[in-house]
Order: sequence, then C-alpha cells, then structure tokens
Amino acid sequence: QNVNKVESAVDLFHIPTGIRVFCQQERSQLKNRELAMNLLRAKLYDLELQEQQAELYKQRKDQVGTGSRSEKIRTYNWKDGRCSDHRLGKNFPLSGFLSGDIDNIIQECIFKDQQALLNAMAEEDPAMMA
Repeated sequence: QNVNKVESAVDLFHIPTGIRVFCQQERSQLKNRELAMNLLRAKLYDLELQEQQAELYKQRKDQVGTGSRSEKIRTYNWKDGRCSDHRLGKNFPLSGFLSGDIDNIIQECIFKDQQALLNAMAEEDPAMMA
C-alpha cells in the first residue's frame, strides 16, 4: 500500500547503452536507488562481459580457421628437395629442414610477424610512422 501512496520509485536510464532500470520494490527511495544502481551495474557488467567473450571467440575462430586444404602451412616436395612455406611464400632446402636446421624459417616467421604488427600500428596511427 505504501508504494501507491509515496513517490519512492526510481527510474534510471544509462544514456550510452540505452539501458533502463525501474525499481519500486522497497518503501524508501534510497533503497530503491541502491537496488536500481546494482541492477544497472550488473546489466552493464554482463554487456561488457559478452562483448569481451565475443571478441575472444572471434580471435580464436580466426586463429583456428576451417581446417581445409587451402589453409596448409607447408608442403614437403621430396622430388625437388624443397620445403615450401605457404605463409611466407618461400622455399627452403628440404635436407636442412629435415635435419633440424629450421632457424631460417623461424627468422622469416618472426620478420613477417613484426612487419604485420608494424603495418597494424601504422594503420591505427599514421602520424606515428612519419
């Protein structure tokens, strides 16, 4: 009955996300405001958590790929004695690769990764590269 007699309800609106929370459970406006703030905080936390999980899922999906033949990393050509790395677009001697001499491939992968990071940084902030 007290809810109908006294203006104790609280209506919160979070402008950036458009989330609205209305609370009239308690008899005092302060308690309703606390409840509404807790509800709003929980909704905002869930929204942020979902965004982070979606980004993480997207990153994992991009790393894994589909597993099709077109996503192969290396081809070992025994007839010609070469190992082709399709990520780098380069060929390496097969005999050295099989004997454990993979330093050349590792250095090329590191170089390509660093180039990709530099390109990504240049796209984010063109003034930084000038």
